[in-house]
Amino acid sequence: MANQDQFRQWGRKVIDIEKAALDNLYQFVDSDAFGQACELIMQCKGKVIVMGMGKSGHIGNKISATFASTGTPAFFVHPGEASHGDLGALAKGDIILAISNSGESSEILTLMPVIQRMGVPVIAITGKPESNMAKLAKLHLCIEVPEEACPLGLAPTSSTTATLVMGDALAVALLQAKGFTRDDFALSHPGGSLGRKLLLKVNDIMHKGDSLPLVKQDICITQALYEISNKGLGMTAVVDDNNTLVGIFTDGDLRRVIDAEVNLRTTPISQVMTANCVTSPADVLAAQALQVMESKSINGLIVVDDKQQPVGALNMLDMVKAGVI
Repeated sequence: MANQDQFRQWGRKVIDIEKAALDNLYQFVDSDAFGQACELIMQCKGKVIVMGMGKSGHIGNKISATFASTGTPAFFVHPGEASHGDLGALAKGDIILAISNSGESSEILTLMPVIQRMGVPVIAITGKPESNMAKLAKLHLCIEVPEEACPLGLAPTSSTTATLVMGDALAVALLQAKGFTRDDFALSHPGGSLGRKLLLKVNDIMHKGDSLPLVKQDICITQALYEISNKGLGMTAVVDDNNTLVGIFTDGDLRRVIDAEVNLRTTPISQVMTANCVTSPADVLAAQALQVMESKSINGLIVVDDKQQPVGALNMLDMVKAGVI
């Protein structure tokens, strides 16, 4: 029975073999075909349709997803299903990215006559430059590897890693050529943390309307505490008779008031509030408001309009719930 040392040894061997496969990949990225493939995809007016069977299909799914999320419209079509109607997704102006380590995938080769009749160019990614797929394609990208990491030489390992990296190389080269930005990335990832940071604005997450804690400056501290307790944000905005913000009163202010033994029932909130408090406009990114809160070491913000009237409020918990943190 194998021991832990043997497991580690075998694991390191796999990594060594796959590293060698990636080193071997440089020559194929440096080839004219790689640059031509990038240019062909850049000029594509339609979509990149990725195909592959078995493990190549799994890798193809990931490559198509990477393309789509980095500014190159793409999706995966299973070659087996393509023969039974899914090829209807193919249109003039599209490009096929066909993946097969052997270059002899019968499911893809069966489709080639139809694809050629439609005038859709094919970029083949195979480990065999002399294969039928390589010969029939407009362009061939080689991902030949010295050996598979599988000691039997059967399970696709090094070859699938090389294919995945070749796909990443294409996608990232295209991303840079198109000037794809973080904002562009966020638009296709609205549910991800980066998307939330780059798309969510203060107005999207702030408490407003009846949820906004708000008191007049002449009320006593006890009344202000009722407002803080009812709204549950640990603070309240303080305004004058014109509804202009004059300060903020927080849980932290309350602790200082109690330590100073101030009369909570008779002292106006204006005497113990924090005047000239930090505020935020509603139309800035929530991530920018978070940076302000962190730089000032505060847990909450009052959101004001251009007349300095409160329109919202938010705290660190709101940032956490929104996924900005």
